[in-house]
Amino acid sequence: MDAYARARDLIDAAHAADPNTAADGRPAELVYAERMEKWVVRMAPDAGPVLRLAARCQHLERWSVPRGSFPMDRPGYLAWRRSLYVKQAERARQLLLDAGVPAKEAGDASTWVSKDGLRTNPGTQALEDAAVLVFLESEIEAFAAQHSEYPRAKFVDILRKTWRKMSPRAQGLAGGLDLPAPIAALIREAVGK
Repeated sequence: MDAYARARDLIDAAHAADPNTAADGRPAELVYAERMEKWVVRMAPDAGPVLRLAARCQHLERWSVPRGSFPMDRPGYLAWRRSLYVKQAERARQLLLDAGVPAKEAGDASTWVSKDGLRTNPGTQALEDAAVLVFLESEIEAFAAQHSEYPRAKFVDILRKTWRKMSPRAQGLAGGLDLPAPIAALIREAVGK
């Protein structure tokens, strides 16, 4: 087994520890990792093994740092996310090194997972694009239901900010998603279409 296959096994073993389950009963993080990798490959069919592995690390052990462990306000949310980026990036780097992936490549994956260089680093941008596409394709309905108290303007603002983080290629792919009419209308309003 080569280093990349060993790294995939280590990453997926970490995902298997997620106590949260997806609709199909599998660990939620494992399902998320598969969705991330699918979108990275769809956007970049020639994506190398390190980018594919980094995509699988996007939410690596996220369950271990509950949102409630930080203040439940906007600054707390941002601090929680930043802490996750650091933790997940370091964990991804260590798993890749443990598997025998070269240090330079493990470092690249860590950079991408940490969100360093958004807009300027193609690997970081690829992961951000995939994360937004996973959110729009698989999570936005549950998010909207969970936050039904939000006024329409807040949803539009969230989508507008999210849209601006995406590359033009990812925006084009997002525009082709088959979304429920109310969600599609919010996106059209957010992006001015």
